[in-house]
Amino acid sequence: MRSLEWEVKGFDRDTAVSLCRDHVNPLQAVFLSSRGVRSIEDARIILGITPADIYDPFLMTDMDKAVSRIWAAVNNGERIAIYGDYDVDGMTSCTLLALWLRSKGAAYEIYIPGRFGEGYGLNKTALDGLKANGVGLIVTVDLGITAIEESAYARSLGLGLVITDHHECRAELPVADAVVNPKRPDCGYPHKALAGVGVAFKLVCALEGDAGSDEIFQQYGDLVAIGTVADVMHVDGENRELIRRGLALINDNPRPGLFSLLRETYPERGKVTTATISFTLAPRLNAAGRMGKPDLTVELLLTDDFGEADRLATELCLLNNERRSLELKMYEDAVTMLPETGSVGPIILASREWSQGVTGIVAAKLAERYHIPTIILRIDENGLCRGSCRSFGIFGIYDALQACDSILENYGGHEKAAGVTIMEENLDELQRRITDFYRDNYKTVPKPGLVLDFEVEKPELLTVKNVEALESLEPFGNGFPPPCLCIRGAYVLSAYPIGAGQHMRFRISKSDKVLDCIFFSISAEELNVSAGMIVDLAFVPQINEFRGRINVQLHLFDIRPST
Repeated sequence: MRSLEWEVKGFDRDTAVSLCRDHVNPLQAVFLSSRGVRSIEDARIILGITPADIYDPFLMTDMDKAVSRIWAAVNNGERIAIYGDYDVDGMTSCTLLALWLRSKGAAYEIYIPGRFGEGYGLNKTALDGLKANGVGLIVTVDLGITAIEESAYARSLGLGLVITDHHECRAELPVADAVVNPKRPDCGYPHKALAGVGVAFKLVCALEGDAGSDEIFQQYGDLVAIGTVADVMHVDGENRELIRRGLALINDNPRPGLFSLLRETYPERGKVTTATISFTLAPRLNAAGRMGKPDLTVELLLTDDFGEADRLATELCLLNNERRSLELKMYEDAVTMLPETGSVGPIILASREWSQGVTGIVAAKLAERYHIPTIILRIDENGLCRGSCRSFGIFGIYDALQACDSILENYGGHEKAAGVTIMEENLDELQRRITDFYRDNYKTVPKPGLVLDFEVEKPELLTVKNVEALESLEPFGNGFPPPCLCIRGAYVLSAYPIGAGQHMRFRISKSDKVLDCIFFSISAEELNVSAGMIVDLAFVPQINEFRGRINVQLHLFDIRPST
């Protein structure tokens, strides 16, 4: 039986009692107190009763310059290129800005660089092509903040350039008509954790001026929610409000492309949550970019035609199946390349046989399996290595890349995930520097573990009504994960494999309360749990609907013999 380290935080009983007296559901009250809520006012923000602040977009440095330059281009009939990234954040950003420009009758085109031929970000060949195509202004979304050389080249061509981004800034900013990024050192915008699509939304709000963010959000809020969740942004403050309201739009009246994709992948059409975005929508929307066809996702999100949406959704799902096969093969190859004794530092692997499109997924899986930062790269015919980095624990991968700046061709991203380009001859030096950085800054290797909110001492609290109340605290995500609870000393009534042995289903009881449980992606041999055992369970409680029957189901993350 496998078992992780558990950290059970517990909860503040006085706060929980006080919240209950203010008519907060008892399970909600215990959970909120475990997350540090100490007042009914703070609780109301998470409950959605009191909306979080939506800030004035003009608090961002250069927003006024961006608005002036874009309106000048629209009014003068200048051709505008939206230049975006090939991930879900970038593609939703492109769609949002394209829809706004379309509504103004502007001449525009969308340019998303090829993941395989061009790689991430602005590049000179693309700038030459856009100039030749009559483009006068380029507006970047979800990229551009590190494009120092490329921005100077755009200026030499006479191209206007407005950069909107949300990635980490370097010491030098690119030269452009406007550089809009809440992470600029000189930017006073209160919320620094916007996704690229969040910045694009703020840009459109600023462009509309007196229209107000509420009206604009009704048009584009679903895209903001999807891009923000898919890019694993922190679910707090303004992001929390943007995601919450965006989910409501998706559930109430999804645009044709989302309606078709949900029907294709989520046929029972339950309530769309952040988990639906993370595990159902985002992987499929991302598949287009990973397989070199980002235009497919943008077309799906842009279309007003339900028939066209159905066709595109089907094509996207087929492409996602190809992505899965490719990913599995790469992952298996990568595992065989690791030393039998295990890695002594961060994993860095490269191959000419790999696809750059799934390097991020494979890096994430290896980091999770071996509990260490991982970089996965594809080597092209010129010896140029492009790929993805994923962190683990508290390790800051972006800081590590900064320490390797002199040997890198390009890099950018966040503390947890980044992209990198390097020449093949510098790979050994990259391994040495990253390993040294890891050892110098992280003296202890983080252990895999689970942070649990509290122990459910009275399982009778896990009623359909109470768990529904807990689920209503959506959105969950980075910085505000779903409730992860535990029960100790439960009696296993039954345990059996399902899904061709890939998953396990249990029925447990404690204090006369019987509960169904499911543990995904684990075999009976790995768990070695059988009827009659007394166990501790770590889980997320969920509402399960099947053939008209509604009950509480525990989604297990760990199970161990009770002590």
